[in-house]
Amino acid sequence: MGAARRAAARTTRPAVDGLGRDEGAVSAYVERFGNTLTEAGIPRLASRVFAQLLADDDGRMTAAELTESLEVSPAAISGAVRYLTQVSMIGKERERGSRRDVYVVHTDAWHEAIMRRDHLLGQLSSGMQAGVDAVGGMRTAPGQRLRLSIEFLDFVAESMATMSIEWDRRKADIVAGWPPS
Repeated sequence: MGAARRAAARTTRPAVDGLGRDEGAVSAYVERFGNTLTEAGIPRLASRVFAQLLADDDGRMTAAELTESLEVSPAAISGAVRYLTQVSMIGKERERGSRRDVYVVHTDAWHEAIMRRDHLLGQLSSGMQAGVDAVGGMRTAPGQRLRLSIEFLDFVAESMATMSIEWDRRKADIVAGWPPS
């Protein structure tokens, strides 16, 4: 659906549509879940943008649509979507035939965001390795703390790989029972 059609659909959509979507309840959800994400440490507007994209029919919105639906400034949206793309919670695409960016929440957003942390864990582990030698190696308390941190990060990375395989199996079972969309 193009940006203009989505905007028109939003302004003409009844309070409750034929599928049971209640726009008032959706707005309340966006604010409530946004607050939950903010309490978990995600910046406030980024939390609201993510919640809005999760609740959107196709999970795709332009910056202008986000600005309108969340009633905030374009500059605020710019910062929020930059944060969300950097932490892999959303993606950015070009709308066909347009120069406008469209922000997209992944169908399996949490899996995507968490699994992309694997790269960060490797960087942290490598960065700390240099510190072990710098503080005098394993015969010092700081060297032992750093080594334990490295081992933990390596353990988490290994566990995440196993968890991802298990999630793919479980997700296949879950979506197999869903009605066709």
